Amino acid sequence: MKTCRARVKKIVVALFAFNSISLYLFFSFHPDHRSPFNTPTALPYSQSHLSLSLKPWPILPSYLPWSHNPHTKFNSCEAFFGNGFTKEGEQVLLGGGGWFRCYYSDALKTSVCEGGRIRMIPDKIDMSHGGEKLESVIGRNESEELPNFQDGAFQIEVADRSKIGKQMVDEEFLDKFFEKGEILRHTVRELIRSTRFVDADEFVCSKWIEEPAILVTRFEYANLFHTVTEWYSAYVASRVTGLPNRPHLVFVDGHCEAPLQETWAALFSSLTYAKNFTGPVCFRHAILAPLGYETALFKGITQTIDCYGASAHDLLKIPNDNKTARLSEFGEMIIAALGFPVDRHHIPKPNSGHNILFVRREDYMAHPRHAGKVESRLSNEQEVFDSINIWASNHSKCRLNVVNGLFAHMPMKEQVRAIQDASVIVGAHGAGLTHIVYATPNTVILEISNNDYRGGGIFS
Repeated sequence: MKTCRARVKKIVVALFAFNSISLYLFFSFHPDHRSPFNTPTALPYSQSHLSLSLKPWPILPSYLPWSHNPHTKFNSCEAFFGNGFTKEGEQVLLGGGGWFRCYYSDALKTSVCEGGRIRMIPDKIDMSHGGEKLESVIGRNESEELPNFQDGAFQIEVADRSKIGKQMVDEEFLDKFFEKGEILRHTVRELIRSTRFVDADEFVCSKWIEEPAILVTRFEYANLFHTVTEWYSAYVASRVTGLPNRPHLVFVDGHCEAPLQETWAALFSSLTYAKNFTGPVCFRHAILAPLGYETALFKGITQTIDCYGASAHDLLKIPNDNKTARLSEFGEMIIAALGFPVDRHHIPKPNSGHNILFVRREDYMAHPRHAGKVESRLSNEQEVFDSINIWASNHSKCRLNVVNGLFAHMPMKEQVRAIQDASVIVGAHGAGLTHIVYATPNTVILEISNNDYRGGGIFS
């Protein structure tokens, strides 16, 4: 009898413990959508809210903390390539409802913004569906692919009923945090302008995105250089907002599928097009990445940035405003996301010889409006390639392997591997040289320029 009672007692205790754990897990992973955040600095989620579906940040040898330093000079390397975004940015904090704030960079003249309890209504975004196969949308106009936001395309919950239906921010706010500059169509600015206040009773969602999501609008999505600027912008926005894991990614554009999309998917936890959602979708924490045109990578085309590379180890020992390890960190992020070991950056070149990689420009179909023909930057490219080949084959002091860099038809992982294995990279000025962001530190780059395509020293 005592043995039976003991068994029953153990079973009751076990069931109680199981119930307690189940309730804890339920409330941890199913937070109350109605709970407000009390302070401007409160995170919109806790670590326990983060789903196992989010990819962790990889360990990067060149990583340095992204906490904002108020003493950062506005035109320094860190201001351009790292966290030059001020934490004192204006905020819209709504008691009992949603919240929104922006961090402004005086160097880049743009902002990283984030908010909570934000609803996106795809039917109020006029654009093509996006993500289609290229062959099915040949000839489609670019204006169909870029988003046109109707009033209320984005909404934020508000407790103050006097604000219902009004714009979240005014033109003064937009002019302060999103200077248009030479950008003819600033889609992030337009997205924020479309955002309206709505009452809690109207804040009904067909789907909730509980984990952080980064919203990106792309322009020249098929060009490697411009895509890398978008990758960098999204990466910086994720770090500046202190995300503990890699966010989900939502393309707020209607571009068709492109070869570089596989790297987007590798960099972030998931990839979805805005038009993939069939009804209003709500974000517990949404981050708006700046346009790729507003990154230091793009601004380097037209302005001189006094900045040089250095190792993270050296910068930790001796900080220097004119040096940065941020691009090395970013290159390592791409390498790690694609499944390569990041310590390849520090492994000597193989004893089998040195690879001379010649980055070629070849004809290929890039997007619906592309004729498949690229503009030649080097009229005698084949002749130069053949000459290097002949020279290398006659070089007896060490083994030289000339690699024909026909990247247009190679998977991204093969392209990265070719860059990583190269001791020397040769190519005419063009988007293909953007690959050097994940080259090893001792790789020698030979950029061939002409009077028409100099690029303002961007690759140096």
